[in-house]
Amino acid sequence: MPWLTGSPLSANKPAIALVGPTAAGKSAVAMQVCALASGEIINADSMQGYRGMDIGTAKPTRADQERICHHVIDVWEPTHEVSVVEFRDEARRALASVVAAGATPVVVGGSWLYVQAIVDDFQFPPTDPIVRARWEQRLASEGAVALHIELTRLDPTAAQSILPSNGRRIVRALEVVELQGGFTSSLPQPTSWCPTRWYGIDVDRAVLDSRIRNRVEQMWAAGWLGEVAALSESGFGRTAERALGYSQITDHLAGRSTQEQAMEATVVATQRFARRQQRRFRQDRRITWLDGDEDAMKLAEQVVQDTAT
Repeated sequence: MPWLTGSPLSANKPAIALVGPTAAGKSAVAMQVCALASGEIINADSMQGYRGMDIGTAKPTRADQERICHHVIDVWEPTHEVSVVEFRDEARRALASVVAAGATPVVVGGSWLYVQAIVDDFQFPPTDPIVRARWEQRLASEGAVALHIELTRLDPTAAQSILPSNGRRIVRALEVVELQGGFTSSLPQPTSWCPTRWYGIDVDRAVLDSRIRNRVEQMWAAGWLGEVAALSESGFGRTAERALGYSQITDHLAGRSTQEQAMEATVVATQRFARRQQRRFRQDRRITWLDGDEDAMKLAEQVVQDTAT
């Protein structure tokens, strides 16, 4: 499996990683970069890997996918629990195929962990099914918020980077804390698996908040409620069901909130998530930041010119 044991890229032809918070405009810039540099997109958004989760994940349209080749889109059913390692292996297979075809891989995503898993030599902390099962039982009986409070007590830094509603990540963090005394300390300094030029889309917080609200309203108008209702009938896995917006709409469909409350909860949760994304990416000094107020084509030209030198 060459995509796991060694990089298919060379220093004079690196991959491009395009990162930033949700609604920053990554996809538009990535499309233009690919058009200019004969590139193909490697999706690093874990939820876009699920079939049927289209509206709420801002998945590229069919027209966009026909215009520019996208990888790691619509790979798994929502009932499947995709681990970061499984996602990484799928993405690296795609990256190797892109390089073999003579194209430039452009890795695009808002999760530092998933992007790093693909392009960095990232060693994941150990796991123990017995320890994890014990925390999952507590999650089922006490809820995510209670476990987040426990994580805050044990590892405050780790707790700050995880949504109180994200039970799966909280359980994983608590598992690692129990196994090796800390979660945050187990994350190594970045070591590249393949040569990569990192770029981030920087957007003013107030502007980003406004974009997120507009995006959520547009998703609602596009039929997001119906999408979640259909997926609920066929079945969600725990990871997919807790995706931003999907969990809020599921609560509404179950009669626990009104449409207006579900929409507002989605907006607020997404805005908070975007702030955490910004803080996390800011810690990676490899990233060259681009002004998100600029036109997508102008930013793409800047990226292509920079990587050519």
